[in-house]
Amino acid sequence: MKVIGVTGGIGSGKTTVSGILSSLGAKVIEADKISREIMKKGHKVFDEVVDFFGEDILDEKGEIIRAKLRDIAFESEEKVKALNDITHKYISIEIKNKIKKCAKEDTVVVDAAIPLENGFLDVSHEIWFVTADIDTRIKRVMKRNNLTYSEVMDIIKMQPDDNYYISISNIIIYNNGSYKELEERVKNIYIKSAYK
Repeated sequence: MKVIGVTGGIGSGKTTVSGILSSLGAKVIEADKISREIMKKGHKVFDEVVDFFGEDILDEKGEIIRAKLRDIAFESEEKVKALNDITHKYISIEIKNKIKKCAKEDTVVVDAAIPLENGFLDVSHEIWFVTADIDTRIKRVMKRNNLTYSEVMDIIKMQPDDNYYISISNIIIYNNGSYKELEERVKNIYIKSAYK
């Protein structure tokens, strides 16, 4: 089994790349999906997040409003760090558990915006970094998530910069063009990667 870590900042297209790899037969594990699951009521993460950020982040059913949590967390680097310290250890455990369950798969993709030391870098045989021009990324996220320019910039500032992503990556995929161009590039890299 080969594990490919696919990473990149918001609006880069990393999830699109993971989707293309899925269509080619890879099993995809999404860190963001795990994050959503462990934020639900009843999980330890839920309790720790609510203890730190307060009950103002909850909806009428007592579940975490992710957009509200994001807004509060992005008020400062300290709050982002606190949120990451709470969630990342659990996300790492879940990723490793899911990889174990994929033992019979040829290729497993771990899709994660934040390349965790534990649960991403230490389990991936190859790191693929997906990126695009900053203006392209901002426009994509504004349209997709209905956010303002400054809200998207706040998120981008809290994520690693391109130099860090490049320093840990084996493959860099520039995603400024069409979906068809991206699909073709991913297929070619995937085929070459399979023969390494």
